[in-house]
Amino acid sequence: MIMSKGKRHDGKLQHLTPKEFVLRLFITGATPNSVRAVMNIKNICEAHLNGRYSLEIIDVYQQLSVAEEEQLIALPLLVKKHPLPERRLIGDLSDKLKVLKVLGILKNEKK
Repeated sequence: MIMSKGKRHDGKLQHLTPKEFVLRLFITGATPNSVRAVMNIKNICEAHLNGRYSLEIIDVYQQLSVAEEEQLIALPLLVKKHPLPERRLIGDLSDKLKVLKVLGILKNEKK
């Protein structure tokens, strides 16, 4: 499932500007941690990346091959594909400060 309030991309990262974020969130069905992770990343994206992101939510139970390609070690897992460098964050993404740091968009905000 692709959720995007930002610009669509065609899978070719070279066409994106440094300000556009490509995120993939790997989850395990409707488990409590997965539901929290989806809610948390959507809220963060809307508050800090509105209009500048695409978010793909991948349920590994339904798309095992995609999960294998990414060599997942724990779930839920957020992968920031663009802008580079690629970064990964494991967990329900409830630590907003940590998520903002990993995404590289921290703007001197406090918890």
